[in-house]
Amino acid sequence: MTTIIRRYVETDTGHRVPNHKSKCSHMHGHRYRFEAEIEGDIVDVEGVSEEGMLIDFSDVSVILNEYIHDVIDHAFVVYEKDELLINMFAQLPPEHRIVKVSFIPTAENLAKWAFEQIAPHIKTAYGNRLKLVAMHVRETPKSWACWKE
Repeated sequence: MTTIIRRYVETDTGHRVPNHKSKCSHMHGHRYRFEAEIEGDIVDVEGVSEEGMLIDFSDVSVILNEYIHDVIDHAFVVYEKDELLINMFAQLPPEHRIVKVSFIPTAENLAKWAFEQIAPHIKTAYGNRLKLVAMHVRETPKSWACWKE
């Protein structure tokens, strides 16, 4: 595999890191960027829509939107053992978007979660051996995390 492409989606998502030594233990939000890094061979089948590509960028966008954006955009991601938030959010009407997860929602853990959501949907077309190789998550303009298999 020799070619790599990247495509991203952004979300506005809240979280907290319950055991953090500083202000990240408070409820807050970020404009996250979830960037998929895909590797494979360029499609060389003449006349197909993907000729000259690994995968159409718009197809990657559909996957990112369905499995990341539509799940956590304008939602609050809560660690399932964060009793303070679990109890507080139990009082909210059901239309509030609360996403409970089995991990503390740090950028590092969200990168792994996003990778696991996206990887099964990156499918090889025309024998070009596509593979999601990394998921990069930007939490702030200066702070990124990456999950690679």
